[in-house]
Amino acid sequence: MRSMFSAISGMQAQQTFMDVVGNNIANVNTTGFKESRVSFDDILSQTVRGASAPQNGRGGINPEQVGLGVTVGGIDTIQTQGTLQATGKDTDMAIQGDGYFVMSDGKQNFYTRDGSFDIGTDGTLVNPSNGMHVQGWQADPTTGKVDTTQPLSNITIPMGAGVTGKVSTTLTLAGNVNAATPVPTGTPTSANQVTVPATVYDSLGAAHQITYTFTPAAPTGTPPTTTWSVAATTTDTTLTLGNPSPATITFDSSGHPKGTTTLSMSATVSSGATIGSVPPGSPTGTAPSLSVDLSGMTQLDSASSLTANTDGSSAGSLTSISVGQGGDITGIYSNGFKQPLGTIALATFSNPSGLMKAGGNLFSSSPNSGTAAITTANSGSAGQIATGFLEGSNVDLAQQFTNMIMAERGFQANARVITTSDEIMQDLVNIKH
Repeated sequence: MRSMFSAISGMQAQQTFMDVVGNNIANVNTTGFKESRVSFDDILSQTVRGASAPQNGRGGINPEQVGLGVTVGGIDTIQTQGTLQATGKDTDMAIQGDGYFVMSDGKQNFYTRDGSFDIGTDGTLVNPSNGMHVQGWQADPTTGKVDTTQPLSNITIPMGAGVTGKVSTTLTLAGNVNAATPVPTGTPTSANQVTVPATVYDSLGAAHQITYTFTPAAPTGTPPTTTWSVAATTTDTTLTLGNPSPATITFDSSGHPKGTTTLSMSATVSSGATIGSVPPGSPTGTAPSLSVDLSGMTQLDSASSLTANTDGSSAGSLTSISVGQGGDITGIYSNGFKQPLGTIALATFSNPSGLMKAGGNLFSSSPNSGTAAITTANSGSAGQIATGFLEGSNVDLAQQFTNMIMAERGFQANARVITTSDEIMQDLVNIKH
């Protein structure tokens, strides 16, 4: 009878083995799925004869035991990295590391490796298959800073939301002016000057074009230095300019700026809008001025090439987002303006295999998984976030088919034990006849 009971336990264990294999194979294409593995333990053994120590010149005797079958010792989750699959969608994300996205149903947090997210009708970042909200930290709308010490909240991405125009307070001119540019002996011509067009924005978000012209003077001193005059002109009839003050920039013999590299100029708009800002500490009634930064310029013996960039922008609306490897979300507006929107949180665990599967590609913490350590991507073992990718299942089909054969043969062998035990019992019954 013991062999029959052992075989029955073996069949039950192999059936569980087959159940796990079947579930792994069923989820071979499930995003972020982690395969399971079965381990077996033997059941209590019946002791027929105990062990004895060596005595009276004889050696010791080993115990004599008959096993009573097998049981499932555990079903572990294998938390290895799955293959990343490119989707090209901005809101699809995959983690390259040990972290988990933090999801919330409004009552409790869950954890997942499935980064197939979308933007809901309320502007929150969600998993559309289960409605869970992605957790993180929202950026301050004024400063754009993210405080990761604050409690987690739903990530909100207000697509289509407008941003007001931002007045230009600083204009940065950078690049090279050719040291071989001839010094004009009379009225300067295009051969003696370097020009760069610049776009600035007034306090109403309207754009205005300004052209900056640099003209060289003869080198002076030992070692020689060259001074370039700076003039600002515009064809915009609504704009009145005051030339930069001081209206020069000087380069040393190595071609780097020397002395003053920040110019100040006034610009008034007929509509009453302003350009620039009032320097801190200025007397009441001081008119705004535009700061022109020339610290990024050089004078080298190579072709002239200047660029102009301003901190201002016109009015626009949020059209798309980009997510960095650190989980930082940046909004991209129709006017080219970029602004931080928030940061996605990741969770790590001291024992990820102790997490409990909660369905819907979600995990929940357990007493043996440890408490979730909330962090950001690129921190510790959390890993990086890859945008436009999804993590595939880590199921190894070759291994699962091998396990299927093992489970089938194990079940078949245990069934044969029951058949053979039955035949033995039948022979015992037939002894009477």
